[in-house]
Amino acid sequence: MTTRIADIAAHSGVSEATVSRVLNGKPGVSPASRQAVLSALDVLGYERPARLRQQRAGLVGLIVPELSNPIFPAFTGIIEGALAMRGYTAVLCTQAPGGMREDDYIELLMERGVSGIIFVSGLHADSTADRTRYVRLLESRLPIVMINGYRADIEAPHISNDDVTAMEMAVDHLAALGHRRIGLAVGQDRFVPSIRKTEGFRRGLSRHFGDDVPDELIVNTLFTIEGGQAAAQLLLEQGCTAICCGSDVMAIGVIRAVRQRGLRVPQDISVVGFDDSLFTAYLDPPLTTIRQPVREMSLAAVGALLDEIGGTPSPRTELLHRPELVVRSSTAPAPAPPPAPASLPTVATA
Repeated sequence: MTTRIADIAAHSGVSEATVSRVLNGKPGVSPASRQAVLSALDVLGYERPARLRQQRAGLVGLIVPELSNPIFPAFTGIIEGALAMRGYTAVLCTQAPGGMREDDYIELLMERGVSGIIFVSGLHADSTADRTRYVRLLESRLPIVMINGYRADIEAPHISNDDVTAMEMAVDHLAALGHRRIGLAVGQDRFVPSIRKTEGFRRGLSRHFGDDVPDELIVNTLFTIEGGQAAAQLLLEQGCTAICCGSDVMAIGVIRAVRQRGLRVPQDISVVGFDDSLFTAYLDPPLTTIRQPVREMSLAAVGALLDEIGGTPSPRTELLHRPELVVRSSTAPAPAPPPAPASLPTVATA
């Protein structure tokens, strides 16, 4: 028992005395501390005391891909806070290579008796993924909400960033600076956000420069620093003077590749990120990027889920949120083309 209390105290960030008071139904514990202890009980797999079991309905699952990309902790923090304000506790489930999969977390959350699940950029965002896992949840009448990755064949509320418009904004900005050879470094083409960003990129280029967008200006890779670096190497070989990126993390890799070639950002190559992650204003140079409206999307997702839990169905459609272009110092006017070589004088012959 002492070991269990110590584990719960460490996980919930409260004292062992507070844990003991919660488990024994004693007064003198703040609602926030009480919820932290109850959440720790569930996450660690301990059975709640009988008097507390009916409060399990206050749990909501939150499944995110990973936390190394700053955009996902941003979603997580706002969603957790919004749920807490409404008396719910988020059970955070993060995935990592070789760790638990989304299906494993779904099973775990079902065993914990959660009231609903919010999926952020999960398998629903993979256009090739089987939708059966979500159909089973809906058939069990468990409310679910999906963020970023619309699937018309999943009858649930979807909250998305308008990725098509976002990438058109990026192209418009670069075209206005005089860039004509613009590349796109984006994620794998089976993911809905990648598909939509590519669509927006093509639309933007077609509107400014004509209908024919060469395939070599689009590189599908991983949403990582290494992926951005590899994509930039190919795009620089194609003579690009500007590169749009599918994420801020990819943009870091692009900047690294540019500098490895002895080029400068933005004097030689302009770079546009995507997300407006916390660190982007502090990069060298500060990154021009597309700001994803994380707060508005998170609050909309929580609102939709709690409406569902409360018995008020949310629309089975997609709610698109408009992004914003944030201009900083990583973009600049296109470099002037090198002067044409002077022609040799003609020598008259007799």
